[in-house]
Amino acid sequence: MAKTVSADEGKLWAFLAYLLGLIGFVLVIALKKDNKFAMYHAKQSLVLFIFMVLVMVVGTVIPFIGWFIIMPLGSLLVLILWILGIVNALTGKEAPLWLIGRFGDKLNF
Repeated sequence: MAKTVSADEGKLWAFLAYLLGLIGFVLVIALKKDNKFAMYHAKQSLVLFIFMVLVMVVGTVIPFIGWFIIMPLGSLLVLILWILGIVNALTGKEAPLWLIGRFGDKLNF
């Protein structure tokens, strides 16, 4: 269940974590490590980035099925999760991304 937190300061940094991908994650780690809200979304964005890379690699390596099923559907899922993460960040919610968000909760930085 999503919970709303007081995260006015961290909303911008959480948004940047999704918008800039890996660079956004590094920026949050370097500049806002003490902001729990920004760190939560930075971890979620890192897991989303890793998932995106996996979709692209698997979709490219497997002929036909990867090209015509895995890559298009995986890319659509990444886009939906990316938009969901941005909406959660801007509305101040700490909600794990569907399917992959639980892996972000296990990261310790």
